[in-house]
Amino acid sequence: MSAALWSRTNAGSFRVAMLAMAGVGLLVAALPVLVIVIMSFSGDTGLEFPPRSLSLRWYSSAFDVLRGEGSDSTVSAFEAMTTSFTVGAVTMIASVLACVPLAYALVRSIGRWRHGVQLLFTLPLVFPLVVLGVAYLLLAETLAQRTGVELGLWRLAIPHIALALPFVLRNCLSAMHGVGRDLEEAAMSLGASPLRAAVDVVVPLMKPGILAGLIFAFIISFNEFTVSFFMYTIDVRTLPIWMYSRTVSSLDPTTLAISTLIIGLDVALIAWVDKLVAGKGRLF
Repeated sequence: MSAALWSRTNAGSFRVAMLAMAGVGLLVAALPVLVIVIMSFSGDTGLEFPPRSLSLRWYSSAFDVLRGEGSDSTVSAFEAMTTSFTVGAVTMIASVLACVPLAYALVRSIGRWRHGVQLLFTLPLVFPLVVLGVAYLLLAETLAQRTGVELGLWRLAIPHIALALPFVLRNCLSAMHGVGRDLEEAAMSLGASPLRAAVDVVVPLMKPGILAGLIFAFIISFNEFTVSFFMYTIDVRTLPIWMYSRTVSSLDPTTLAISTLIIGLDVALIAWVDKLVAGKGRLF
């Protein structure tokens, strides 16, 4: 066998192996989602896969539930959904307000402290979420017992912000690395103060990273369950917690339709992030 033929054969085998591995990975990642989506269109009264008939009945029921109709629980699905959107919005704003100046300081500074700060902000990624949930629960309960202060929505928002910060910071750092110092110096040479140069020059150039961070923060907050399970109260709970409470005794097909709607929202937001980062989309 010639060297050229041997090289082509090996290249073909390597390509097939890579495609097979990619296919297996995609199947493992997408199979649960496909099962949920298919079952959400089931026309059966019970859960049987594959469904014997197709229908939109569970989507009709899902929209009724999300509007708060026929709720027999303390917190309706509409209230839980409103809480999720509110906490997600708070998480978005607080995370970006913290990460934009921090990213600026980390990129423009030269001290060794930068690596320590970046490591500190990655801790929520490596800590078990159950441990974080217990820790935040202890802090919230201790604060309530000693001061009488009830955090309300902030009981959920603070842990969500901590979980979103690493992702928002990474996006802001990536955007900040693309902003040259010479642009600030040019603005200051024209009479702008350092703060004015940062606000009017640097922040607009960081826009793709900031917008991507905003959307990632919302997605993380809206879908978060583990830490929220420790932090929710009778009156304040998110949509994932409400869905869990509805399926803890028996799996309600309505929750499958709600899950599919959430998956569609997440996919749309991620596609939006891709366009924003590529400069082909706008937030407003």
